[in-house]
Amino acid sequence: MGHRVGVRRRAAGSRRVAMAQWERWNAWTLTELPRLNRAILARTADPDALTEALSSEILDRLPEPEAFGPAPARRVLVLLGLAGASIARHHQEADPARKARPQDSFQHLHAGPGGTPFVDYFTRLAYVTGTGHPPRDSYASLVRWNAPTTVVEHRGATLAELPGAFPDQHIRTYTDDPGETTFFELLKKSEALEAAVNQALDPVADGAVDPLSPLGAEHALAATRTMHALIAFNRAFADRDPEHGGLRTEHFMDVFRQFAVHWRLGDVPPTGALDPEFLRRDLLLGIDFPDYDRHVRRVFPGLLAGERTALERDAGRPPIPETVLRALGTDAQGLAALTGDRMRALLRANPALAAWYLLLSANAVFGGVHLRLTEKYLFKPQRARDAAGLGDRELVSNRRGTTGMEEPLLVRLARARREHPLRPVGAVPERDLAACCGLDPDAFADEHLPTVRFVGKSP
Repeated sequence: MGHRVGVRRRAAGSRRVAMAQWERWNAWTLTELPRLNRAILARTADPDALTEALSSEILDRLPEPEAFGPAPARRVLVLLGLAGASIARHHQEADPARKARPQDSFQHLHAGPGGTPFVDYFTRLAYVTGTGHPPRDSYASLVRWNAPTTVVEHRGATLAELPGAFPDQHIRTYTDDPGETTFFELLKKSEALEAAVNQALDPVADGAVDPLSPLGAEHALAATRTMHALIAFNRAFADRDPEHGGLRTEHFMDVFRQFAVHWRLGDVPPTGALDPEFLRRDLLLGIDFPDYDRHVRRVFPGLLAGERTALERDAGRPPIPETVLRALGTDAQGLAALTGDRMRALLRANPALAAWYLLLSANAVFGGVHLRLTEKYLFKPQRARDAAGLGDRELVSNRRGTTGMEEPLLVRLARARREHPLRPVGAVPERDLAACCGLDPDAFADEHLPTVRFVGKSP
């Protein structure tokens, strides 16, 4: 009995120490980590300076991972993920041959009172979060937990809330470049908007709401409004001037992306392509792309357990457009065979069909916007470098996405989102489709769309 009491007291004491220190560790990550990364990249400091500072300021002071509760563990995981990626990037960039043994990046790093090897400590801490987090940094820790809690609102109602792990309004970055902050904001707020879209779709996908009913139309239109907000937000990011916080292409390619290195051979570095709400929407709305389910499962090692479960569930349900067609008593070929008058008659009898078409049309537009972003910040500038004989980065290639997708594949995916089974409805002018749904002509103007913002509350 006395031994168990002593263990509990020591654990409680370690937890109090950890709680008292996390703000100090957070401050170090916000200031010293970016400063050291900038200095190493500018070659005014040696990578050993980062290793020594990380060890003395954070790693040597950490308690055992099990001393943390789930919420503090998520915070510390964010900090260690950024630091670990920085250590690994500098180690491998110094000699690209080291990419063959990425685990050696951490050979001089130990954490906690027992001097646990860094990756082993990280793995145990990830387990404490209770989320099924992978044994390296991930999209969840780098973006969702890092950036502030985010809410999507419309007409006084909260449509979705995406928690962060910190109570502050800060976003932790690799180099404190304004473009990095803006890019993390893009990813987090886009995911929140996507979550609002998917929450509107779930009752229909679950079979709880008839897609052709007035309530089904309401769900489709709610999702469509949010898709238009997502489109506008991403277009604004693409148009933002680097001198006013926008992301510089060179920084994205040569600095930011180069932190997405492997910690172990074959693992999945964090990337926006791991946004689970984006993947869920493709499955909910359907995408005519061979082996798309296999592509999604290929990135499972970089996702949280709950995300994998949600994607498995969505992959096992028929896409909503198929459900709509089944409810109409037809299929894609039958819909395509309808003449103009017969199509209008079908829409008069089933105005919800117009609502679902408007949603799929907006989804296709967003696919184009997403492709535009990847071309602007990655593929077009890399083609220009290749044409000039400048080649590629040795550490993380700029000729393909972090998950290995190359430009032709992304173009095919964008095309597949346009070629959805309800596209024959587009023969009717969009203003007439909007009228079928009882919408005003300016229903999707910016002032009528949901909004997305950061809030400072703790999860």
